[in-house]
Amino acid sequence: MRRLPVYFLLDTSGSMYGEPIQALNNALSGMINTLRSDAQALDSLWISIITFDREVKEIVPLTELVNFQLPEIICPQSGPTNTGAGLDFVIQKVKTEVIKGSSTQKGDWKPLLFVFTDGKPSDIQFYRQKIQEIKNLSFGAVVGCAAGHMANDDILKELTDNVVHLDSADSATLKQFFKWVSETIEQGNKSQGTGESVTLPPPPSEITVVI
Repeated sequence: MRRLPVYFLLDTSGSMYGEPIQALNNALSGMINTLRSDAQALDSLWISIITFDREVKEIVPLTELVNFQLPEIICPQSGPTNTGAGLDFVIQKVKTEVIKGSSTQKGDWKPLLFVFTDGKPSDIQFYRQKIQEIKNLSFGAVVGCAAGHMANDDILKELTDNVVHLDSADSATLKQFFKWVSETIEQGNKSQGTGESVTLPPPPSEITVVI
């Protein structure tokens, strides 16, 4: 079975400390449970969780959904938002982990990338250097999520046309967002083999699509 690799790059900088990081953990857990109820996702979905603050950490390496275990994600009380370093890490992982098709084997489906942040990059120059490299990797979709009033939609728009804005990073909003993410991933599963990019489903009212 060909894999659909899905990468989550999640902001765990100091501004996420407290209720936001708890809400993120709960929402991610709910998303995984939702995806587990989809037979096609169980067959093909592989998920990687990567966090960025002062450091970049691979919380869960690319793992088949059926074996996926979500640990509690924690964040420091303060510290920078090194989004560029996070993108650089994802680039290296995609280059080494995603199987390319050849005459002897079918490769993986185009990977999906979800970038979640509640701030703007502290390493803005490095972030901008990495944008073209991300675009060169031909993802099925890259979705940027800006949560709260400190997040900068325009900076995410430099990375991808698919940007959504959440008014806050509270439990109810994040739960709705990750429910929508699970629908997007299921859509990615259904569009496999068509060669087309993934069409994003319409988001719930808590999510604003940034044009």
